[in-house]
Parts: sequence; C-alpha cells; structure tokens
Amino acid sequence: KRYEEEEEEDALPDSDDEVDLDKPRPIQIVLAHEDDHNFELDEAALEKILLQEHIKDLNIVVVSVAGAFRKGKSFLLDFMLRYMYNRSSACWIGGNTEPLTGFTWRGGCERETTGIQIWSEVFVIDKPNGTKVAVLLMDTQGAFDSQSTIKDCATVFALSTMTSSVQVYNLSQNIQEDDLQHLQLFTEYGRLAMEEIYQKPFQTLMFLIRDWSYPYEHAYGLEGGKKFLEKRLQVKQNQHEELQNVRKHIHSCFSNLGCFLLPHPGLKVATNPNFDGRLNDIDEDFKNELRNLVPLLLAPENLVEKEISGSKVTCRDLVEYFK
Repeated sequence: KRYEEEEEEDALPDSDDEVDLDKPRPIQIVLAHEDDHNFELDEAALEKILLQEHIKDLNIVVVSVAGAFRKGKSFLLDFMLRYMYNRSSACWIGGNTEPLTGFTWRGGCERETTGIQIWSEVFVIDKPNGTKVAVLLMDTQGAFDSQSTIKDCATVFALSTMTSSVQVYNLSQNIQEDDLQHLQLFTEYGRLAMEEIYQKPFQTLMFLIRDWSYPYEHAYGLEGGKKFLEKRLQVKQNQHEELQNVRKHIHSCFSNLGCFLLPHPGLKVATNPNFDGRLNDIDEDFKNELRNLVPLLLAPENLVEKEISGSKVTCRDLVEYFK
C-alpha cells in the first residue's frame, strides 16, 4: 500500500523496463551484445526479484534450462511453470484443451538474443524436512552457429552453470561430439572464473535429449538416459586423446550427471504455426515422460539447493555472486 502512495506522488509513467512483480513473466537479466561481445547484467531487475523481503534470506534453488535456439526450451519451461503453479494437484499438467501460458514461446525462425532470462516470480516451497526454499527458474539461450557466437555463448552458459544448482542441457535427438565440446568450453570458462581447483565446481547437469528416436535401444526416461549417457561419456583407450579429455573434463566438473530421453511431441507441435500448447495436440508418449521429468526437477523432495564451495546460498547471496 505504502508503495502505491509513493508511486502516486511521483506520478511518472511506468517505463517498459520496470520489473512488474504483480504480473509474472520472463525478465532478461543477462544480455550479450553481439556487435562488441560485451555482456550486460541488469542488476536492478535481479535485485528487485531476489531481494524481496519474504525470500531474500531463504536458501535458493536455481533450475536452468540451457541450449540453442529453436530446440523447444521454452516449451519445457512452460510445463515447468504449469507444475509450479499447480503443484498441489495430481493433474498439474492441465486439461486437454488448455493452451500453455507463461513463458511465451514462438515457433518459426526469427533471431533471438543470447542471454539469460529468469521468471519474475520466485516460488517458496516447503521441503519434506520442514525448511522453506526459494525456487528460481532460468532460461539460458544462445546460438552455436559461428566462432564468435560460440564464444559469447560460452560466457553466458558458464554464468548460468555457475549460478544454477541444476543445469538442464537441452539437446536435439542425440548427444553429438560438438555438444560435448561446447559443454567443455563453457564449463572451462566457469571453472577458471570460480578458481575451484580441488572440488567439482558445479552441481547437477541433466542432459535432456529431445525427439529421441531409438527407444528400442535405450528406453525413454531417466533409466534409458542413464545407460545412454554412460555409453556416450565412456572414456575408452582407443579414443582420440581429445575425445577422452572432453569426457574426463565433464566428469570432473559436475557432482551429479543425469540424462533424460524425451520422445518427439508429435507432428502437430512441430508443424503447426498456431500450436499453443494444448495437450490434445501432443503425443501420449511425450506427455507421459513429461509427467516424470518435471517433478524429477521440481518436486519438493528433489529440489537441490544452490551451493558455492560447499555452502548453501540465499537469494541475497546469489545477487552478490552474480555481480
């Protein structure tokens, strides 16, 4: 109320950039400027979101989804939001004809910006042990299409890997060798920045393979993903040295590695420009796996609090760490 009165005194028109916490939406907090390869952190937006009285001293859980443009990241984030807003309900995934709202995603190919967005509403969750934690959802994206953009991406992805407790690495169809090389590059950036030489600097990395087409080799879901990942990250004597190094590096960087194989959502999703996320249009297999995947990341008993050098971090600490 007091805040409203102050507003009236100023009576200035709201700028578009003002973070309006009444209407939850994605807020860009890190932006890469492609022309001069500089980065901009919107400290004011970050502070406004994380320094709210009711959350600033709570331990924070940061779940980031990272990957290249146009690979269905925001589609997944939409379902994560749906879960967070309806988590008390067994059928959080929603009705068959409900469009998805929240992180708005667009089909098509227009150019997007490399950077990090966070959801402006931080969720306060009671863990089974009775503690309250703050949950922040993060969207990290970039274009791996040329050497210069890869360098920008490495910086942005390093930042999101350093600040998240769970990094979901969103890949299409398979884990390619260059996906692992990109991962090595941005974890190396992060590791140098953190100077954590003796312990694993990052927490959980979950490879999320979209449009998985070989369920007869490795079943959809976490178990199939685990076997597939073991195979892909195996260090073999007859491998080229560089391939061995990439694999050793990834193992040395994360405390936990996981992988989830997700089926194709169906042709209506892929080809219909007017697709708005209603479940009717999504294949059954995809919905079933989604029902497993999202709680795996976000159910209270699975939440991983952010730690830096082994200590849990509050919302307030994270703001300082970001800077």
